[in-house]
Amino acid sequence: MNEAQYPIGQYQFKPYSDSVKSDWLADILFLPQEVENALLNLDEAQLHTPYRRGGWTLHQVVHHLADSHINAYTRFKLALTEDQPSIKPYDENKWNELSDIDIVPINTSITLLHALHARWHATLKNLSEQEWERTLYHPGSKKIMTLWNLLGMYAWHGKHHTAHILYLRNKNNW
Repeated sequence: MNEAQYPIGQYQFKPYSDSVKSDWLADILFLPQEVENALLNLDEAQLHTPYRRGGWTLHQVVHHLADSHINAYTRFKLALTEDQPSIKPYDENKWNELSDIDIVPINTSITLLHALHARWHATLKNLSEQEWERTLYHPGSKKIMTLWNLLGMYAWHGKHHTAHILYLRNKNNW
């Protein structure tokens, strides 16, 4: 496994427990601040450096987190209000090639993450164990997924990309 690509390893599913739920919900709530802290004092040249050869720049990573987590929030809301909805997959690489990624400062996506994660956490924090078993269908992977599994994946996802930023900082002694 490539350390630059998976600095915290790949996602590992964990069965439901109050302890794991508490950890994963904290990951959702505090991600925006952790991303902001990881980026502290980086200049534009550093922000436009890829975290690995062939990887996205840190600038792209931040915008990707906002794009991805907007989709995640919507997926949770759909699964909580509909019976096993089929979600809309999207091509994250093509989204990262759109012009807004180049011209919008990362502060916009960081602000978006703060607001989005506050709403997302508020939506999730009081779900029952039964609600965590609600499902959605992902046509891209052809899988039925529980909200519990999705929570773990997105808690990991935020830490995964924050680790990309920290990996590059450490590698380059920034």
